[in-house]
Amino acid sequence: MYKYGLHGWLKSTEGNAHVLADIMLRAASLMKTAKGCQLYIVSTDENDKNMIWITEVWDSKEDHTNSLSIEGVKELISEALPILDGAPEKGQELTVLGGNGIS
Repeated sequence: MYKYGLHGWLKSTEGNAHVLADIMLRAASLMKTAKGCQLYIVSTDENDKNMIWITEVWDSKEDHTNSLSIEGVKELISEALPILDGAPEKGQELTVLGGNGIS
């Protein structure tokens, strides 16, 4: 059975990348207990110091949608919105075929 993947980015306002990265790392910590979360990676971009990349793998799209109702997630979203440089873009949806570390 294939997995649901998301790959996207958030761009912070100038000088707030470290704050945004911290918020997203706290989100990653919450996802450790989320049903169906196989992978949640937060990365920085070597070419744009204000860009934070998020890579996710879920058992299903439904599991990802349900993760938005985990306690603390909405608060993290509210914390991140004021320091974003523009509205968040929808991430690239992927069908994950498999790989190392994906069960």
